[in-house]
Amino acid sequence: MKTYLKLIAACAALVATTAQAQEQTRQPAITVTPSGTVRAKFEYQPTEGNARYSVRTARFGVGGSVYGTLDYKMEIDLSDEGKIKMVDAYVAGKIYKGLSLSMGFMRVPFTIDAHRSPHLQLFANRSFIAKQVGGTRDVGAVLGWRFGTRVPINIQLGMFNGSGLVDNLQSYWTGSFDYSAKVQAGVAKGLNLVAGYRNAMPHNVRMHLYDAGVTYTTGRWLMEGEYLRKTYAGGEFDAVNSIDAFLSYGVPMGDGALRRVSFLGRYDYLGDHSNGTAVEGGLLTVNDPERHRATAGVTFSLGLPFAADIRLNYEKYFYGINVQPGPSDHDKIVVELMAHF
Repeated sequence: MKTYLKLIAACAALVATTAQAQEQTRQPAITVTPSGTVRAKFEYQPTEGNARYSVRTARFGVGGSVYGTLDYKMEIDLSDEGKIKMVDAYVAGKIYKGLSLSMGFMRVPFTIDAHRSPHLQLFANRSFIAKQVGGTRDVGAVLGWRFGTRVPINIQLGMFNGSGLVDNLQSYWTGSFDYSAKVQAGVAKGLNLVAGYRNAMPHNVRMHLYDAGVTYTTGRWLMEGEYLRKTYAGGEFDAVNSIDAFLSYGVPMGDGALRRVSFLGRYDYLGDHSNGTAVEGGLLTVNDPERHRATAGVTFSLGLPFAADIRLNYEKYFYGINVQPGPSDHDKIVVELMAHF
């Protein structure tokens, strides 16, 4: 804890020093931009008769550039499921025109929904794709290539340790990396297509993941659909399918304190899922039982110097016969307050 507090203090001092230098030179060699996100929520499970308050996100970070050549980002979360965790720590450089290389600890390029930062999420809780099967961070490198004007295309190829941010990374070595690829194409106005592939072995069994999705924005409407399929090498476990589909209708409210009201609906699905950890005998077990979920919500976006949302959601779960849901996987009402600067 003391180490993270020292890091925050050092970042704050760096921000102040850089701001003073910018004022003096007007041509800074190093730029520093702080950012932060806090998400506090209240959840009530009517079928269980229980409730809780929680702080799901408490992020602080800095980013910027060095001589306009290298970009960097450092970010930690003081409350990631109750623990202090590193979120990002990477450097990115431009190689030639649309080519770039990023190296460090970062989100593995793969899906759509898992890549949304907390302040950009539309719902209080993440989709099954983002939480259970499609979202992960790791230490590695990503080669990016952006090209095209009429049809903008962004290709990302990644190679990662497959270890995550382990406690003693200095002594960690591997002979087998994880790989990922993601392609995004803006094929028409407001229409974006995404396809991704990931080859990973976070535990005992190598897995292949395939993802495809489409996002469409027109007027006040935002619609998105995403499908992910996960297979296990050697047929160690049945393939897992996951779906996330939502729509949002936003109503502008003028220039006052309340800028926008959005009405949202989402359906997501997850088949019987194993995280790839083998138990005694080398067998894989179900970590997340099959479930369907329907979510309805309304979001009030406030016009403040920073981004701020009040999110009200109701989640309805559907399980098969004799399935015992997890303690936090029941029908629930969620009230979330989010602020970002």
